Amino acid sequence: MSFCDLKGKSVLVTGASSGIGMQAAISISRQGAALIITGRNTEKLKETFGSLIGDGHKMLSGDLTADEDRAALTEILPGLDGVVHCAGIVGPTPAKFIRQDDIKKMFGINFRVPVLLTAAILQKKKLNKGASVIMMSSVVTRSPYFGGSLYAGSKGAVEAYTRTLALELVDRNIRVNCISPGLVNTPLITDPAKEANPEIVDDSLQKYMAKYPMGIGETEDVANTIVFLLSDESRWISGTNIDMGTVVR
Repeated sequence: MSFCDLKGKSVLVTGASSGIGMQAAISISRQGAALIITGRNTEKLKETFGSLIGDGHKMLSGDLTADEDRAALTEILPGLDGVVHCAGIVGPTPAKFIRQDDIKKMFGINFRVPVLLTAAILQKKKLNKGASVIMMSSVVTRSPYFGGSLYAGSKGAVEAYTRTLALELVDRNIRVNCISPGLVNTPLITDPAKEANPEIVDDSLQKYMAKYPMGIGETEDVANTIVFLLSDESRWISGTNIDMGTVVR
């Protein structure tokens, strides 16, 4: 058996149509797990599905902020050995411009979705004993940036939820952990840049990258940690948050 072997395990990955979620699904499949992947962009989700290694995988596109889509997903799930909550959004909004709709959107996707989906999975008894649940936060909860109060707030809520969920599920030997990456090279970062002045974007990015002496991360860096937390090698780790990427404050 190889290190971080996931053969025989069933794993759900949300937000699998791009970025960290996409790479996590591919990396998990390389270790032998059967995947259920979901995301809002059907075409990109198909691209991820076509990149998976092995057989027995399933995909279901949908909007997990919608009650009916979460219910449909929960219904098709087998008994799960792992859940990876990668669905999420970013969006800088200075504090004085925050409105109710901004709060609803940010917390709806970054916090409400993983909390309610996890609740549905538990209620339907779809989480196997010894399973591993992985939440996604960010280093911004400890290294803030201008306009990031809503995003950081939603991720801070995820971290608090992770610790409490780990306590509630410890009797079933279910582990719950959180990963907090620094800046990662994903479409969430690059797509907004395409719409701005290239010179301004480049200058801003260079200044921000100076805070990362090890450089910005790649999706594979985060996916490798996800694979480890899903594997039996991490059987003694729960209720923790793993920071990734050295940040100079």
